[in-house]
Amino acid sequence: MVSRLVLVLGDQLTPNVAALKAADKEKDTVVMAEVMAEASYVRHHPKKIAYLFAAMRKFAHALREDGWNVLYTELDDTKNTGSIVGELIRRSDELGAREVLSTEPGEWRLIKALQDAPLKISLLEDDRFIATHAEFEAWAEGRKQLRMEYFYRDMRRKTGLLMAGDKPAGDKWNFDHENRKPAPEDVSFSGPLRFEPDAITQEVLDLVEARFGSNFGSVTPFWFATTREEALQALEHFIAQALPKFGAYQDAMLNDNRFLYHAIISPYLNAGLLTPLEICQAAEKAYENGDAPINAVEGFIRQIIGWREYVRGIYFLEGPDYPQRNTLNHKRKLPDLYWGGATKMNCLAKSVEQTREEAYAHHIQRLMVTGNFGLIAGVHPTELHEWYLEVYADAYEWVEAPNTVGMSQFADGGIIASKPYVSSGAYINRMSDYCKHCHYKVAQKTGEKACPFNLLYWHFLDRHRDRFEGNPRMGNMYRTWDRMDKDRRETVLQEAELALEKLDKGDL
Repeated sequence: MVSRLVLVLGDQLTPNVAALKAADKEKDTVVMAEVMAEASYVRHHPKKIAYLFAAMRKFAHALREDGWNVLYTELDDTKNTGSIVGELIRRSDELGAREVLSTEPGEWRLIKALQDAPLKISLLEDDRFIATHAEFEAWAEGRKQLRMEYFYRDMRRKTGLLMAGDKPAGDKWNFDHENRKPAPEDVSFSGPLRFEPDAITQEVLDLVEARFGSNFGSVTPFWFATTREEALQALEHFIAQALPKFGAYQDAMLNDNRFLYHAIISPYLNAGLLTPLEICQAAEKAYENGDAPINAVEGFIRQIIGWREYVRGIYFLEGPDYPQRNTLNHKRKLPDLYWGGATKMNCLAKSVEQTREEAYAHHIQRLMVTGNFGLIAGVHPTELHEWYLEVYADAYEWVEAPNTVGMSQFADGGIIASKPYVSSGAYINRMSDYCKHCHYKVAQKTGEKACPFNLLYWHFLDRHRDRFEGNPRMGNMYRTWDRMDKDRRETVLQEAELALEKLDKGDL
């Protein structure tokens, strides 16, 4: 009789993940499964499905090579029950095992499914993260504002990363003011390391194309790493060739360059092929060796042990209803342009095109282009949340929901962000060359060619005045609005309404 089943999910592809550490290789059996319930609870980008299925199959092979007994269910297996719980029950019945070890999933939806299963399932906390649930809760208790910066400092102290004794390296915790340069004219980085699909990956690509080919996004060309060894090569490539300039240009966007100096390792980190500490230690080593400046290394490390850990803490602290929050009561349906529908706004067209083809866009494209526009247009945050979850290869609810519902859409009422991340077209123009290629004129505030971001920015502020007028970080915006001539304000609001009508008709 088998002692226990050991569940390994598609984002738990780490050899020392909690459930495997607690298991007995000589007695227990690992269960892994490609199931429709996980592949279709939202219409995931085909590249994400293909990446995870290929990585799962190769991880299962590596476990077998390491001496584990692994029962792996492929999607087209005729006995596939279609859900994680169904596969656990099926394998339990086959083997007579009634106990399951599982690392805690990263989504409330799946946690509940396992808790409700008619099996004895032990959920072990995922210790691949720096902060435990208890540590984040203790940090948050009694605080009026849960701002990331102070949590991040605690994570620096805990890990010792970029620390000189009790002080931060370089005598500052944050070098963000050095990391806001506009887009450079030339980019020396060739982009993320690309891997040719092998036989296993190609088999998965054929399967995904056949089963999920109608989903938003193209499965080919496919170049993601699908093993830990490849992911480590991708990390090394970034550290050596892009990290030195990552910091300065991390917020920049270019019309004809999709990656600039970004790492594109978040899919590997979030699925478990890489771990946060090893990534940060590699960056820290580059700084210590004089191969990368502190502003780049600190900014990179902050995204991982600061922001990534923080949003996970918020997700579990706030509970299962968090993704459905809608403090601003926005109700507009997600515009068709998010699915590749026609638009004359170049920044949005390019960001969505890149998303469709790469299953990737960097944080400023997500926050200040697609997110900013959704916020000022009044799109329902749940629809945007589900869109982000569907279209990006690195998206899992624990990390995606706080970034969208909290940071991007202010739908949590300010738990994460102290003010809404809204801007006119001026910000996009400053940080990119998108506006040079656009039908609209970013310098034009009203009229037929006025940038919709300019019109909708003021429309947003006007309709939410009661909520935000007293926000100390937004007072200058309202004073600027109030100084405008009354007729001009009325023109702006009227033209903003016309822009929203065009948006709903797919003609903006």
